[in-house]
Amino acid sequence: MLFMDEFVVLIDNDDNQIGLMEKMQAHQQGVLHRAFSVFVFNDNNEMLLQQRALSKYHSPGLWTNTCCSHPRDGESYLAAAQRRMMEEMGLQCDVEDKFSFIYKANVGLGLVEHELDHVFIGRTNQIPVINKKEVESWRYSSMDEVRHDLKYHPELFTEWFKIAFDRVECYLSMMK
Repeated sequence: MLFMDEFVVLIDNDDNQIGLMEKMQAHQQGVLHRAFSVFVFNDNNEMLLQQRALSKYHSPGLWTNTCCSHPRDGESYLAAAQRRMMEEMGLQCDVEDKFSFIYKANVGLGLVEHELDHVFIGRTNQIPVINKKEVESWRYSSMDEVRHDLKYHPELFTEWFKIAFDRVECYLSMMK
């Protein structure tokens, strides 16, 4: 199987590490593990979205937030977010951990995402230099455009993005 050397950090509901598990196995069993999602905005307050590569083992070709993944054992959420921003989008920008939430969602093919998702928000006007093994395409979209697309074409988006978007929108409105 793919990803035999990639592990996720298993946790309890309070984010205490309780073990490690091979990534695919964790998604097959729906075990709670650490994750993060990065939402980057430009100076026009447009959100940078990525379309997942068509070769991804789940949710291929679906649109989602700027970057998302799992921290490695011993790696902070922030370090993991910065690492994957560079690996996926070719971007370096300051991001801040704003909030977290636990969710559980079926992502197809018998796989379940059960994650404590730390949400990072950042700003940049850089143009992404995407890694085609990770990202098919990208675009900047206004919050209104994303909200419209989620309402009328939810099948085009990842499950976690549908959950996180409302929380990010709520967070941003509280910060105004």
